[in-house]
Amino acid sequence: MIEALFTNPFLYMALLAGLAASITSGIMGSFVVVKRIVFISGSIAHSALGGMGFFFWLQRTFEISWITPIQGAIVAAIISALLIGWIHMEYRQREDTVIAALWSTGMAIGVIFISLTPGYNTELMHYLFGNILWVTRGDVLTLFALDAIVITLVALFRHQFLTICFDEQQAKLQKVHVKLFYLLLLCLIALSVVLLIQVVGAILVIAMLAIPAAIASNLTHRFTTMMLLAVLIGCFFTFMGTATSYQLNWPPGATIALVAAVFYLMSFKLKFR
Repeated sequence: MIEALFTNPFLYMALLAGLAASITSGIMGSFVVVKRIVFISGSIAHSALGGMGFFFWLQRTFEISWITPIQGAIVAAIISALLIGWIHMEYRQREDTVIAALWSTGMAIGVIFISLTPGYNTELMHYLFGNILWVTRGDVLTLFALDAIVITLVALFRHQFLTICFDEQQAKLQKVHVKLFYLLLLCLIALSVVLLIQVVGAILVIAMLAIPAAIASNLTHRFTTMMLLAVLIGCFFTFMGTATSYQLNWPPGATIALVAAVFYLMSFKLKFR
């Protein structure tokens, strides 16, 4: 595997993409686990499919070369995040139903536009099920740019995010603009989802967003340490999954998610011994 990294540019770029995604997913995944909004994250991930399908249809039908499915994923993910956040604030009693509706609606829109898109849809299948070996240098640069945005905003508003995650009522008493920062938090989670779509695909996003942070939460009670551990664990899963898929000729995204699931089950068992 190490030798292949120096001789196979696709593998090298894939590993860089995985590490870039692990940084943001470790940071934002920690907020997701602490806030217990994994279900919301899943809805955002599957809603992104609608944007991917629509932008892919635009690209192929009207031959617009600068439009890409990942741009559609960003638009759809942020829109669904804002909708979910608004519903959470205004209509809390119906939140779970609307989240499920957005989840299924996004997938339905994506499937419809995929079926309407002329030609072969192999490219979109990579976004659905993940193909980390398919990323380009431009994709990697985009991933690191999104990393920089997420890290900067978390560094600036870490206190507000933490207060909202642990106690929204206390946040209001501390004069924190709860609605604004909750929506911003969800938008950052949406960006994390898009990052992970590049690596493991839309269907397996939840595994890499939640599992590293869940394992890290079992190892420490300090939130900053938890984020750092989640990043390192995510990087480890990416390397192990990529190496395993290379040796066994398995799909990279699915293998990374499977490695994460195996280690999570192991950590879960050790916790209750």
